[in-house]
Amino acid sequence: MTPSLRSQLLGPLMWAWLLGAVLAVVGAFELARYAGNAAYDRTLQDEAGAIATQINWTDRGPLLELSTQAQQLLARHSSDRNAYMVADGEGRILSGVGDLPLPGPRDIDESFERPVVFDATYLGEPVRGAMYSIRSPMLDQHVSIVVVETRRKRGELIQDVLLAILVPTLVLGVATFLLLAWGIRRGLAPLHRVAAEVERRDAQDLRPLPLEGVPAEVVPLIERINALLAKVSRSVDVQRRFVADAAHQLRTPVAGIRVLAQQLQQELPSDPAAVQSLLHVMVGSTERMSRLVAQLLNLVRSEAARQGAEGRMLEPVDVLPIIRESAEPLVLQATREGKQVELDAPAGPCWARAHPVWLGEVVSNLLDNALRHGGPHIEVKVIPQGDCLEIQVWDDGAGISPAHRAAVFEPFARGDRADTRSSEGSGLGLAIVKEAVQGMGGQVRLASRPEVAGTCFTVVLQT
Repeated sequence: MTPSLRSQLLGPLMWAWLLGAVLAVVGAFELARYAGNAAYDRTLQDEAGAIATQINWTDRGPLLELSTQAQQLLARHSSDRNAYMVADGEGRILSGVGDLPLPGPRDIDESFERPVVFDATYLGEPVRGAMYSIRSPMLDQHVSIVVVETRRKRGELIQDVLLAILVPTLVLGVATFLLLAWGIRRGLAPLHRVAAEVERRDAQDLRPLPLEGVPAEVVPLIERINALLAKVSRSVDVQRRFVADAAHQLRTPVAGIRVLAQQLQQELPSDPAAVQSLLHVMVGSTERMSRLVAQLLNLVRSEAARQGAEGRMLEPVDVLPIIRESAEPLVLQATREGKQVELDAPAGPCWARAHPVWLGEVVSNLLDNALRHGGPHIEVKVIPQGDCLEIQVWDDGAGISPAHRAAVFEPFARGDRADTRSSEGSGLGLAIVKEAVQGMGGQVRLASRPEVAGTCFTVVLQT
């Protein structure tokens, strides 16, 4: 199942927010632990130093005289305080409890210089302690002061700091995601409106989709869809015109055959000569209808073949035998009509990437068009041009007016309306030429009077 745009946008943001939240928790925890330890360690060291100031040295040894302020400090109620101890160098307890833990030997040596902080366990609970040792200025004796407390206050401080950071972070994150979800939904609303507009339309409604309110990032997509709809609309119009013209073209010979058959039915018993005349006209009508149907099939096949061949490369073939074979029937027809068809081509083979059947259709239709609309002289030229090959069909007829040249390759287009023209042609030959040439990856060009003497169709194929 394809993920929605909302999940694709919110998913990475959620992971980034979770990563940031984890980093914030770890950072807050480390910061709170460092700040709590620094503050509470300083308090332990100050308490050990304060007790040390109450020790007086006599000739009999150390004497602890706690002031009223020190006694109040040590006696104040605190859920985090455990005990203190003052002991001389021989281990005699001068004040406090006698089973407090001590730091390691190295820390004891350092305690003569400054109060040393250490971790230990007392009465089955983790504690933090401070030890400070002082020497007698006259006697070879020393005293050590040890103060310990549990880690409860520190844990409570860390918990308070974490809550102070996590709760706003969580609230801000939830509010941010809700706003983002609302913003994404609001931004996608125009797309839902466009989708609803498409759903309401029927298959014949090919109007452009509206762009009002559509996000700028989606406008190119809607514009591409509108361009596609315009192409489909033009294609539908062409198909409708094609069907209408084809129906008209077929109706004419069919109607003629029907009329001739009715006349033949009436004349058959009485006038054999009239029957032969009617049969001659009927045969011409059937030949015209047969040619029209064949060209319609060729046009449809050319369009389908061109769509199926898009992106494929054709193999090179020698075009001269194909041109001669396709032109032979039309050369005989031209001779019967008193016209002349010449082939101007190199002596050797001429290679081009082409489909033999399609190329034969192209040559046949171009020559047929020249015979119908050109003058008495027709010439087919094959001209190699580097990486391409040109096939030109010239005639010395009246030419095609500039106003009609753009439409000559459209089905049934011959410069006038299908229901008013009188020529024997069907108007499909050049449309077949265009489809076949494009299917072979080539181009077809038209030049006519006054640029050239007559009319010239040029087919360009890749070699």
